[in-house]
Amino acid sequence: MTSTLRRVYHVAAFSWYAFVVKCLIAKEGEELPPGIFLYGGPWKYLTFLNLLLQMSFFGLAALNDLQAGKKSESTLKRCKDLLFSVFAFPVGMFVVLLFWTIFAYDRELVYPATIDTFFPPWINHAMHTFVLPVLLGEVLVQPHIYPQTKYALAALGGVGSAYLFWIVWVYLSVGIWVYPLLAYFSTAGLVGFFFFNMSVVVFLYVLGDKLNSRVWRKDMNQMTTTAK
Repeated sequence: MTSTLRRVYHVAAFSWYAFVVKCLIAKEGEELPPGIFLYGGPWKYLTFLNLLLQMSFFGLAALNDLQAGKKSESTLKRCKDLLFSVFAFPVGMFVVLLFWTIFAYDRELVYPATIDTFFPPWINHAMHTFVLPVLLGEVLVQPHIYPQTKYALAALGGVGSAYLFWIVWVYLSVGIWVYPLLAYFSTAGLVGFFFFNMSVVVFLYVLGDKLNSRVWRKDMNQMTTTAK
């Protein structure tokens, strides 16, 4: 894909996520429907954090596109690749897959019907559907250098643990789980559920690495990669 088309893709993706985030922030001050509570604001929802993550990545990608020649091997490019490979791809895919899996089983466990009066359907799909094709599109438009697996998994584990601590803190503070599904688990069940989720995220990280290598096999042979 030409550099021009790549730049257009990155700018378009960044603009899209910035628009969605702006629409969500504009909801502040409106009366909240049952199923959403005030404490922690949107920052307690992985979906919102993921939107910020995707917007940040595509913003970095768009900035990196402005560089040319050897500058493309700059710190900015390394940060962009790290953000995509370790966080944007696995977390974004996880949000989409987990949300729609639970939604198909019983939407009240993750996205109660009362929320439909607050968020129009297009916002729901912007948060939980379109993330997937945009990420797959990024796999196709540009190769990414992946870090050593042990460091990537350590980073994922650290971020996952921080988010787990955050939602437990919210529960202990107000007595309400961020996601209704969590109220149905025992303590042991919660531990098992969180470990299962981390296993899925790790699988998605490995999947992203494999897709990147397969799509850009010839290019990757010409790039300096970190030994896995």
